[in-house]
Amino acid sequence: MTELNAAKAGTFAIGGDLEVNRLGFGAMRVTGDGIWGDPADPEEARRTLRRLPELNINFIDTAEAYGPFTSELMLAEVLAPYKNGLTVATKGGNTRAGPNDWRPVGRAGVLIQGVKLSLRHLKLEQLPLWQLHRIDPDTPREEQFSTMAEMQKEGLVRHLGLSEVSVADIEEASKYFKVATVQNHYNLTKRDSEDVLEYCEKNGIGFIPWFPLAGGELAKSDQGFAEIVKKHDASPSQIALAWVLKRSKVMLPIPGTGKVKHLEENVAAADIELSDEDFKTLDAIGRKA
Repeated sequence: MTELNAAKAGTFAIGGDLEVNRLGFGAMRVTGDGIWGDPADPEEARRTLRRLPELNINFIDTAEAYGPFTSELMLAEVLAPYKNGLTVATKGGNTRAGPNDWRPVGRAGVLIQGVKLSLRHLKLEQLPLWQLHRIDPDTPREEQFSTMAEMQKEGLVRHLGLSEVSVADIEEASKYFKVATVQNHYNLTKRDSEDVLEYCEKNGIGFIPWFPLAGGELAKSDQGFAEIVKKHDASPSQIALAWVLKRSKVMLPIPGTGKVKHLEENVAAADIELSDEDFKTLDAIGRKA
């Protein structure tokens, strides 16, 4: 049996100096329904987190809004102190009022308080990567971006990133700080952020695609996709993830789950070597889906 190892996906240096294995883990699903409260099976969620370093996953993405706080607290409970280069990135600026209820708030005081709470919850003295979960449309951008720059200057955070943004947003934020990562919705069939990805490639910015798995329906409806799945003896999700990894060297996919079995299935995608022909076929299928 092939050894599961996320390092097979290659590495990327966030901000030019924080090297992580490109296949990471999204910690949103170690929470309850609606990303609210505790998970239905807390022990299975803990087992999943304990498995991460064993699989050489050393990049974890979470957020204060997941729970809220549930994900950060469980990560610290299971994995702190973080060893062997394990990097936990988090996000702030997205408040919660209930299950599936997300409300961006980017006022300076809220962002600063959020960072300090994340430091406490994750048991860290400095956050290696902190990302603005959403730009708040009701707060001046200058206030949000300048606050982020000040927190970095004070040493509360090492690197800064953005989530769900356009190229213009990145360029505006770059006037205040170096944008190390961008986290947008992207997968084989969700391609609205191609221009953002290309900008990240040109500027050495890590691109973190959230919800990177998309392929189940394609396997049923597209013969070409089904043939590639069969050729590699893989699942549709594994093929979709392998495509995302091959798409760009700045790509940092973070498939998330609260189950060990699903985690191991995701990591197995790092072993899949798509040919250039496979990649082009999948690309075309994804664009027309």
